[in-house]
Amino acid sequence: MRTLLTKFALLFTLPICTLANFSFPASADSTADLILNLQCQGGYDINIWKTHSSGELLYRSTGEKGDLSLGKGTSRATEGVRVYQFRNNNYQYWVWDGTLDNAKAGTLDVYHNNHMLMQRSCVQR
Repeated sequence: MRTLLTKFALLFTLPICTLANFSFPASADSTADLILNLQCQGGYDINIWKTHSSGELLYRSTGEKGDLSLGKGTSRATEGVRVYQFRNNNYQYWVWDGTLDNAKAGTLDVYHNNHMLMQRSCVQR
């Protein structure tokens, strides 16, 4: 009797779960706007996003050492270009939107304990 009840429960719930899973439409994440898209030396791809609701700056990168996502960034204009800054424990990531020589260029700077670990030249995509 117990086996029969278990089989009945499985046969009854499986179609309902399947129907519920496919009944919701798929949609793209439209909670943020892409404001900067850079391709940097060494295979690093950098995206800076700004959320619609709070205006929070988000950092997304992919590269040879893996992927990284950070939030709570800051932005300021300095020396004629904009710099986006993000922090992850003792690491700081500075993304320069343009250079004095080329508005379509950029730079990725990575600091650890306020010492530069890496600097990569980038181009906007």
